[in-house]
Formats: sequence, structure tokens, C-alpha cells
Amino acid sequence: MLRSPGTRRHARHCSSMPKSFHRGDHVSWNSEAGRVRGHILRVHTKDVDYRGHTHHASPDDPQYEIKSDKTDHVALHKGKALRRLKS
Repeated sequence: MLRSPGTRRHARHCSSMPKSFHRGDHVSWNSEAGRVRGHILRVHTKDVDYRGHTHHASPDDPQYEIKSDKTDHVALHKGKALRRLKS
């Protein structure tokens, strides 16, 4: 069976299973400054107001509150934006 070059990549990034993370997990995400690493502080399963913005969350699609390893910066991201790192 022949596959087009992008098939494997597409299947890997379009999984129907949502990514699930837990407090303390070491993760990375893309930012304007490049790849950032940090640890999950909290998992939000309800809408949360943060820095003047409402971040929508639910038990099926939570927001993860993450503290950067290099700075004191705290960010909120959905699971689809995160990659789990080996601790």
C-alpha cells in the first residue's frame, strides 16, 4: 500500500483522542519566542478569567496553567498545544 508523504504526519497530529495532562507534568509549547518548557500548576475544567481574558474550559477540554522553567511567566493552554516531556 502506497501512502502520500504527509499521511503519517497527518495521522499523528489529528488524533481523535484528546491529550490529557496532570498537575506536575513537564510539558513544552510553542510561543512567539520559540519552544518553552514548564510544569503544569493547575488544571481548569471551568471557564477561568486570567489577565483580563476569559479562557474557556470544560472537563472534556480543560485549560492547563503552566509555569515556565526559565522565568516566572505563567501561561494557560489547551492540551492540543502541549507536548509531554520526559522529566
